[in-house]
Amino acid sequence: MNLAAVSAALTAGPDAGPDPARRWIASIGWGLTCVVQGLGAGLATALVATAPPVVIEAVAGLALLGSLAAAIGAALADAALREAAAITFLVSASAVTIWGIGAPFWGLLAGLAFAALHRRRPARPAVPG
Repeated sequence: MNLAAVSAALTAGPDAGPDPARRWIASIGWGLTCVVQGLGAGLATALVATAPPVVIEAVAGLALLGSLAAAIGAALADAALREAAAITFLVSASAVTIWGIGAPFWGLLAGLAFAALHRRRPARPAVPG
């Protein structure tokens, strides 16, 4: 993990405090944090190495829940394309394989086909009389 440039900018910039003469405190604090993380990295590596694979997968899945929720929310935000986005997601997640081609391709194809077939047409103006 190399965050030297980013952390140096954060601990030396205006976000570290309003008084430039006292910003060194943030730099020292960050340095000590890096030392503690470095000393704990060996223990963390040993714990991850001894953990069953299902635990690692569960932790990784939990870490991605926020990203998944944001992506699904953005995909379903447009009411006109909501059904197409949902079909794309569901077919892609189904793990179906046809002719050796995987589900992500069929999901995109199904979503595009649904969007093309169910395109919302603008309302016709009312005919007077």
